[in-house]
Amino acid sequence: MSVQHKMEIKGLQFEWDLEKGEFLFEGEDSVLFWISSAMKTFFDTIEEVSGEESTCMVMESTGYRQGAVVGKYFENMTDISIEKIAGLITNTYASAGWGKAYIHDLDVENYSLTVHLKDDWEYKINKAQGKKKGGIFLAAHYAGIFTGLFKTDIWYKVIQSQIEGHEYSIIKYFPQEVNVAENIHGLARRKEAEQIAKLEALVVEKTKELKELVQTISSPIIPVLEGIVVVPLLGKYDEERADELIIKTLYNLPKYKASYLVLDLTGIDQNLTAYTASMIEKLGSSAELLGIKTILVGISAQLSMEITKSDIDLDHFDFFQSLQHGIHFALAQNGRRII
Repeated sequence: MSVQHKMEIKGLQFEWDLEKGEFLFEGEDSVLFWISSAMKTFFDTIEEVSGEESTCMVMESTGYRQGAVVGKYFENMTDISIEKIAGLITNTYASAGWGKAYIHDLDVENYSLTVHLKDDWEYKINKAQGKKKGGIFLAAHYAGIFTGLFKTDIWYKVIQSQIEGHEYSIIKYFPQEVNVAENIHGLARRKEAEQIAKLEALVVEKTKELKELVQTISSPIIPVLEGIVVVPLLGKYDEERADELIIKTLYNLPKYKASYLVLDLTGIDQNLTAYTASMIEKLGSSAELLGIKTILVGISAQLSMEITKSDIDLDHFDFFQSLQHGIHFALAQNGRRII
């Protein structure tokens, strides 16, 4: 047989059924937690997983919706004044360990009031967490309650918080259209925008790194023999990449004391772009202004037709089918050869 214990305190019913493990407050299933340990751990974990902004939104939305349930409960009690209901609510909450609430400046006609909260459970948890800013669960909770009692949307503004060193917290309430669901969706959109921004920043960063890598390994300048430098052209070239190659090559040619610049076209995509063809002509002509002879090698039959279609004049350059032939030609111009 169940062992039951009952207690009435100022008209409020408390009941325990130890065999069933039940605690009833005013006939409803309830639960008890230690504030500074169990409840603190609960809230710490939520904030750790969800982040501070999301946790605040959860607390505010939950507080408001729970308060709306309470307000709905009293909404149809037309035989009891709102002033009387406000007193009942604060006494009930005090008996449940929610701290002490004082209602001031209650104006039923203008749907406004001020609530003073002292030593409430949210303050105690925030204090145990080492917070410098007070929570908003209870502030939103009373907004939900009076939304139901006044039958109009009520919102709040925290004037001062006990955790900031004041004797108690002060919250003002007033009519204002509020949609908690929209607030939640707004937070979700902000979080989504933040994630998109982070991904975009990551893409920009990785693109920059990849671009720098491509610039480093693409079309390297290779000094093969004394006075002979080979630059292999790889893939497709747009305007930016073509300009970078021209500048890089012309800047480094004097360092290698080059007399011959061998442009190897073997790695060029068969779909020759206008930028690529123009780059070859500009690079070769610029090198010759520095006194460096330009030789083009690696010309396939398909590529030769593409170059012809480009309407760019490359006739003043020497052409060879393979890199080997081009290097042998450059050596022969100086009376040298590979033995």
